[in-house]
Order: sequence, then structure tokens, then C-alpha cells
Amino acid sequence: MFRDFHQNNWSPEVEKELQQLMKIAVAEDTGITGDLTSLALVSEQLCGSAFIRSRESGVMAGIQAVATILHVINPTLLWQPFISDGSSIVPGDKIGQISGQLQSMLIAERLVLNLIGKLSGIATLTEKYVDAAAGTPAKIYDTRKTTLGWRRLEKYAVRCGGGRNHRTGLFDAVLIKDNHLAIGRDGGGQFTPAEAVVQTREFFRLHADSFHFERLPEYEYSNENENSYQKTQKIPLVPIIEIEVDTLEQLQEVLTVRPDIVLLDNMTLPQLIQAVEIRNRLAPEVELEASGGINLKTVSAVATTGVERISVGALTHSATALDFGLDWE
Repeated sequence: MFRDFHQNNWSPEVEKELQQLMKIAVAEDTGITGDLTSLALVSEQLCGSAFIRSRESGVMAGIQAVATILHVINPTLLWQPFISDGSSIVPGDKIGQISGQLQSMLIAERLVLNLIGKLSGIATLTEKYVDAAAGTPAKIYDTRKTTLGWRRLEKYAVRCGGGRNHRTGLFDAVLIKDNHLAIGRDGGGQFTPAEAVVQTREFFRLHADSFHFERLPEYEYSNENENSYQKTQKIPLVPIIEIEVDTLEQLQEVLTVRPDIVLLDNMTLPQLIQAVEIRNRLAPEVELEASGGINLKTVSAVATTGVERISVGALTHSATALDFGLDWE
């Protein structure tokens, strides 16, 4: 059965993260004195409106966030969006309109433009990777290489660009990496990849009541027909188990215990092709993820090898912000 990580669409969790960030951002910008320039030059009673316009082509992300930013600064500010997240934009497009007290709008200006610029840059870069992999089985995934405190927002932007989210954090999936194998359970010796997967499953079996994962039915052989299954009871489902391997030998060994996903770290194109052939022969239900040094020049070739997933840290750590401006009516 295909299993995937939690996908960060706009949600109360994303909204909460944004509110926390904006409280920090407003304090960072206004300190204890406020906006000195606007206080000196703009009357507190003045009200008006302005348009946000795009100055570059790309994919929009952050429309959902603008109202929250404005509310943190001044709850009386109004936001009227003209497009939705995920929309294509070109220079000059009107993104939306802000109305209200001008002093508050001037405080909001840079915060809004910074946020939508950053998120739209991620969405735009993601779409380029998704387009490069089009026509293949491969889907483009992000990583945890995100800006501290911005993770859900940046992963939301990846979704706006057509990409998929890898695990949100350490809390929602298992990813066994080389350091886990090297340390071992008690620090006294290395795990093989297969041993680590078996140990992980056993841990969650023994500690099922301590976690709150989604629940699915457990199946067992029926007495009448050993080839048929019947539902018996509800049990906590083990989280997604993914394991990183560096060699084809490790892959072959770990496929015997059927993890959900095997991450193929920094493998060459010929190695990826061989990995897919080995997986198809030994455990076709296990998904393969290619990762490590993949860029826009190489992603298309990686996608044609037959892997189901390609994870790219550059989506979030190397995206260039899109340029937006605030134009007064």
C-alpha cells in the first residue's frame, strides 16, 4: 500500500507558525519606538489603499498569509486577494489590495513583501523541478533543509509549486541514516540496514500505546483459506520507515525486510538504474528515493531511471525570492 508523508497545505498548524514568526518580525522592525519615519511624516488619521504587484514571472505562494500578517500589525487593515496560491504570475500582475490606516500599512509593507517573495521563490523553483520530471513516475520532494522556524511555511510553498513534502520533522516519520547505523542501539556496535529496520518495527510494536499514529486494520490468515485475509482488530500503525543506503549491496540486504522507502544516497545514474532493477525483482512494493546533489541539469535524467521519489534540498535552501512591490493608489 502506498504511504506518504503528511502534506503541508494551508492549515491551523501553518497559521500558528506564521503568527509566531510575525510577532517576532514586527518587534524586530518596530522595537519599542515604532516606525520613526512614518510617525514623523504620516498623520495617524490618514487612511488609504495600495496594490501589491508582481515584478517577476513565477508561481504565487503566500496569498493565504497576508491577512494574518496584517492582523498582527493592525486588525483593522483589510486584504482583498485577486489570485490564489499556486497561480502563475507575470510582471505587473495585481496580487491583491491592502486598505486601512497608512501608518500600519507602511509597517506591514516590507514584512508582507519579504514573506510572499520568499515563498513564491520556493514555489517557482519547485515548479521547474516538477516540470523537468514530468512524464516519469518520479515525484519531487523537499527536505528538512529549511529556514529555522519557517519549515511548514516553506513546505507549503513547495506544495504551491506542485512538489511533495517529505517528513515535516523528526516526530512524524522514521528516517534511518548512516549515523544511526554507526551508533547502534546501545552505542556498542553497528546495525546493518536490515537489522535497523527490524529493530525499529519491534520498538513501535512494543511501545504502540505511547504513540498516536493513524490506525489501520491488522490482517491474519483465516482458518478456511490460508491464501485469504480477514480483518481481526485495529492496531496503531507503525510510522513510515525509510532507510538510507549508500551501496547496491546494502539495498539488496534491506529489501529483504521491506521498509516503506529506501533512500539511495548520492548514487550515479547507472547505480540508480541497477537499484530499480534489484527492487523490481526482490520487493516491488518498496519505493525508491534518489537524493544527493541533484539539480535542474540532472533531475530529468534521474527521473527516467524509474525511482518514485526525488528529494531536493535546493527547493528551500537555494530558492531566490521573487520581487514584489507595493504601489499606492
